[in-house]
Amino acid sequence: MTQFDDLYNFVRESNRIEGIVRVPHQQELDATAAFVNLPALRASHVAQLVSVYQPGAQLRLRPGLNVRVGSHYPPPGGPNVGIMLEDLLARVTVGGPSPFEVHREYENLHPFTDGNGRSGRAIWLWQMLQAGSRRLDLGFLHAWYYQSLSAGH
Repeated sequence: MTQFDDLYNFVRESNRIEGIVRVPHQQELDATAAFVNLPALRASHVAQLVSVYQPGAQLRLRPGLNVRVGSHYPPPGGPNVGIMLEDLLARVTVGGPSPFEVHREYENLHPFTDGNGRSGRAIWLWQMLQAGSRRLDLGFLHAWYYQSLSAGH
């Protein structure tokens, strides 16, 4: 299996988790490939990826730009959302929390109005590749399950 096949399968799986059952668009594949090859992550990089995954979604920087995810209420919209996202990404860059912990924190922050699941999984993938994992064929759900078990959750 080639790295392109692995990336294709990852994007397809990530889309399906969101109920998007179609062939991944070339723009999604290109944006994901560019994202996972970045040397470090910034909020602007994630925003660019989200703009491809979910056109029209926005970073929740304005007060009142609040969301609810099931029974979870992420922090209210406002400048602090951007600050918390940059802080999280800075800690990821220096090798801080595990991919499991980062994904959980990112999803709890829910920094965008939409597209958080797929962008969160792309951040997870970036971390996995930075840690030296070159096998993407395991799949997000499979790897996430084992990371959850090892983290005691």
